[in-house]
Amino acid sequence: MAGKKTSSLERLLERIDQLDSANLHNLVQRLARERTLLEGVFNTLQEGVLVIDAEGAVEYANAAAERLIGLKEPGASLWRLVPGLRASIDGATSAAPDGAPMLTREFELAYPTPRVVRLYMVPFHEGENPHRRFAIILTDITGEKKSTDERIENERISSILLLAAGVAHELGNPLNSLTIHLQLIERRLKKLPGSREARALEDSIKVCQDEVARLDGIIRNFLEAVRPRPPDLAELKVNEVIDDVLRFQAKELEDRDIVVDCELPAGSPVIMADRGQLKQVFFNLIKNAMEAMQAGGRLSLKVRWDDDSVFVALADTGSGIKAEDLARLFQPYHTTKVTGHGLGLMIVQRIMRDHGGHVGIESKEGVGTVVTLQFPQKHRRVRMLPAG
Repeated sequence: MAGKKTSSLERLLERIDQLDSANLHNLVQRLARERTLLEGVFNTLQEGVLVIDAEGAVEYANAAAERLIGLKEPGASLWRLVPGLRASIDGATSAAPDGAPMLTREFELAYPTPRVVRLYMVPFHEGENPHRRFAIILTDITGEKKSTDERIENERISSILLLAAGVAHELGNPLNSLTIHLQLIERRLKKLPGSREARALEDSIKVCQDEVARLDGIIRNFLEAVRPRPPDLAELKVNEVIDDVLRFQAKELEDRDIVVDCELPAGSPVIMADRGQLKQVFFNLIKNAMEAMQAGGRLSLKVRWDDDSVFVALADTGSGIKAEDLARLFQPYHTTKVTGHGLGLMIVQRIMRDHGGHVGIESKEGVGTVVTLQFPQKHRRVRMLPAG
């Protein structure tokens, strides 16, 4: 078997005690150059490289590792910089047959910036040194994790929307049949001699026709809302859309005895948006606010803006949202209402994302809820790339 090859530097180090001062000086300079070269190579890597001792003290860190874990001083403890990591590693070490496994972990860091990091760690011994060290490679997978999570979420939402659209479409068939038969009954009734009972039946048929038309409208609006189609962007002012929706919902607001306060300054900036989709957003949010309030409640709508964005705040004096429900509001089919379908806020979030905007919710149980919508102004919009 071929013997292990040794470098000229290793051969030189083997007889270091035989070197004179000049050769020793040259050796030190050569070692310094090689150290500088290796450090330069390690500092060009995007992955973080660490060497720690058995107690977690950092003996070496390249520039990427320092950025990832916020290392500011040599000798700092990795266990302090990444709390909880030691317990995970100790558990794996105790379970390994030789007590020194190679392992991989993913963990979240909140400092210096929120990110997800993958850790690969392998133990090693340096020469005759009995003390074990660990070489660690850190990879920032925040973008990878985010894109994966978004893809899974989008696929899940798409499947749910397809199912919901199919159900809504199937409901349209019996409604059409009801409409036709009600028309036939109405025509036959008109041929009968006029009487009090006939007029009463005509009134009942009219009520049925109105209810069928209302259900058909709900299904039509629902299908329009859940079909994932790109927004037809055009210049508009958000005030005008709010006015249209409030006029449409005025009767229901009045019936519920809800007071509406509006601060809609006339000089609000122009945004690029799909008018129909924005109407759906405000319809869903105002409907939610109405259903959360008792008679005599107050709904407030305020529009403001800065150099980049237009903000719309919708505040109600309703029952508020429990803390455990707040984190799940945008999940499909999650609802706190007995008759809710759990799609309204999910649709709102999807439409806002498609417009390059954001939606935020703050709520306190027993006090009320504030929903804030943020739209980019026209001059701040970027071109949206097609999906896929």
